[in-house]
Amino acid sequence: MDIEKRTQELRDRLKYVQDIFGPDENSNVSMLDAKLNEFILREPSLTKQEVIRQLETLEELFRFLEKKLERELTPMNKVRIVRHPQRICLKDILENVYDNYTEIGGQDDYSIDPSMLIARAYVTRKRGKKVHNQPVMVIGQEKGHGQEFRNGGSVKPWGNAKALHYMKVAETENIPIHTYIFTPGSYPIEDYPGAAQQIAKNLYEMAGLKVPIVAVISEGGSGGAEAIGLADTRIMMSHGYYSVISPEGAAAIEGRLRGGQRADLKLIERCADQLKMTADDNKTMGYIDWKIHEPELGARPEHYDFFRKLRKAVIASTDEIVLNVSGMRMLRSFALKRHKGANVYVRWTLSTRAKERLLWVRYLKFRRMAQGAYLDKRHWFSRGSEALGEVCSSLYSYFRYDLLGRQRKKVSELAEDVHAEIQVVMGRSARYWGKVLSKLFFKKDKKEVDKEELTTLTPWNGSDQNLGQWQYISPQAKEDQSITCPNAGVHGCLDQWAPDLFGEWAGVCSFCGHHFPMEYQWYIHNIFDPGSVREIFSEIESINPLQFDGFDLKLDEAKRRTGHKCGCMTFEARIEGTTVMVAMFMAAFRGGSVGAAEGEKFIRAMERARKKQLPFLSYVHGTAGIRIQEGVNGVIQMPRCTMAVRRYSEAGGLYLVLYDTNSYAGPVASFLGCSPYQFAVRSANVGFAGPGVIKETTGLDIPPNYHNAFQALSRGHIQGIWDRREIRHNLVQSLQTMGGRNLYYR
Repeated sequence: MDIEKRTQELRDRLKYVQDIFGPDENSNVSMLDAKLNEFILREPSLTKQEVIRQLETLEELFRFLEKKLERELTPMNKVRIVRHPQRICLKDILENVYDNYTEIGGQDDYSIDPSMLIARAYVTRKRGKKVHNQPVMVIGQEKGHGQEFRNGGSVKPWGNAKALHYMKVAETENIPIHTYIFTPGSYPIEDYPGAAQQIAKNLYEMAGLKVPIVAVISEGGSGGAEAIGLADTRIMMSHGYYSVISPEGAAAIEGRLRGGQRADLKLIERCADQLKMTADDNKTMGYIDWKIHEPELGARPEHYDFFRKLRKAVIASTDEIVLNVSGMRMLRSFALKRHKGANVYVRWTLSTRAKERLLWVRYLKFRRMAQGAYLDKRHWFSRGSEALGEVCSSLYSYFRYDLLGRQRKKVSELAEDVHAEIQVVMGRSARYWGKVLSKLFFKKDKKEVDKEELTTLTPWNGSDQNLGQWQYISPQAKEDQSITCPNAGVHGCLDQWAPDLFGEWAGVCSFCGHHFPMEYQWYIHNIFDPGSVREIFSEIESINPLQFDGFDLKLDEAKRRTGHKCGCMTFEARIEGTTVMVAMFMAAFRGGSVGAAEGEKFIRAMERARKKQLPFLSYVHGTAGIRIQEGVNGVIQMPRCTMAVRRYSEAGGLYLVLYDTNSYAGPVASFLGCSPYQFAVRSANVGFAGPGVIKETTGLDIPPNYHNAFQALSRGHIQGIWDRREIRHNLVQSLQTMGGRNLYYR
């Protein structure tokens, strides 16, 4: 029986190795297959002693060749490892890393979303005769243990909402959060609350959680990973991957595949390598803090030594986070730095001051990321001048708004209260003396009211309207041809002459109101006050940090065609005299995709708006999401920019977002989607994933209007739909009626 069991174990090990190396031809895998088959064929003719001896030899061969294969693993092999059914999953970790736990928020297929598992756990630590039970909130995606209903770890919006709810519970209870990332990506649906909306909300709230957060990454797929991945310490398993997109998805984009076509295996392998998605790559680029080594060919449930190693890592990480922001820490911090997992005791609850330091350290950690993934060609003198200007702006804002403004506000409020009290006294006195005077017949005749003034409409002032005379006219207006509206079959729209449609009518169908696409220049010149636009940070330039094949040429072409160095233009402008800070994402530059340069410009503009106390407008002329050719350098902009937004909003800033054309994926699921005031031009499509991605990942066909502005409004993603011709008026109205605590635009 023992022989049969050992033989079956070798069969399972061979099958696992074959799955990992897939279609790749490997002489070592072929040798294992041949040797095992040879033994199985010869076994009936061998004595028991010979069988045992050959089994031992074969097991030794397996151990030797598995170690050799470990050194030959490619990035795509590691992707297959984390996707394999034998891979450890979150329930294995709960059973072997923590001393006790209770699953909450529903269990198994009765959960709100079974792909998101949440547990209240504790870690038992003994120091001398005293036993400490330290509670922790464990949150992560679950792929195994009933995988038929786990959805492969692809979490739906309400699963991420559930995770956020219990993160807030952990903050209330002042206990650490441990998140475990086992996801290929979030499930791309817009059912309320919507995938993009919920991920953006998670990122925004996690940026401000006042408890230590440790994230452990096994399979980190794009926005699904970021939904629970914004952490003070990020640990990555040595065979894991963390990427902006799957290798297959990158190959489909690079190969321009359509209609269910399959990418070539060599292209997939090349994309996996170029995305720099492994633990070593991410450690080198600075996006993870630790790499925890796994057994050969990946950790599986029977590898108990790995669980002990993981337990030490998450405990030491939590200790280190707490000690970095707490007092009385010198000796224990030294011990931890000398030896990860040192036998020291740290209380995991934080004081009020430590919580504030934790948020600041977390912000600085992400602010320093991706600094080498863009190009800044400014001369040192220009950088120094800019830094000096920002210091002066900060001082001016401090004296005007904080120091003098706060005192003036107190005096103003006191004067208002005194005036209101005097009005009450004077009102009563006036009524008394009015009665006295009326009795003495000194009452004056009331002024006759002009009835015509009350019943006549205010005369229309044509000077308040554009009358079709726009500052900028689209080049499309120069085409001498008729244009057919896409809604002609439904609404019976007649053909329109291009000079009228793209000139006087601003690209809006005069019959049904359909909005034709317009250039981003139209908005710059026709929304803001003439001559008020002043571009800033124009020297920050997109580069090819991963040396992705052919991407340098594509970037050069985009720069030549648009005249911009990246897909985000940041500028200060005025609208009806009110100064605003604007970040505009241009669809003309690589589809408005966001990489390190775009993220850096957005953050710098947000920081300047905070220092100068200006309202901030994100105008999204179009964004295709995160730029896949930059890998994690791009996806890390989701938490980085969101943290800048939170810092600005917490300081009292007014943040508005206006979507146009097609706005999808990472930016919408982070720093754009977390704004409390989001609007869309009537022509906009807004969502987490485009129709093609949804079809590819879920197999579902969605309605043609699934992402349009009216659907986004009905789902609560946006707060209003604007006509292009009324954007300027609506922005003025928004600035006058919305604002943060400091009302920056005043």
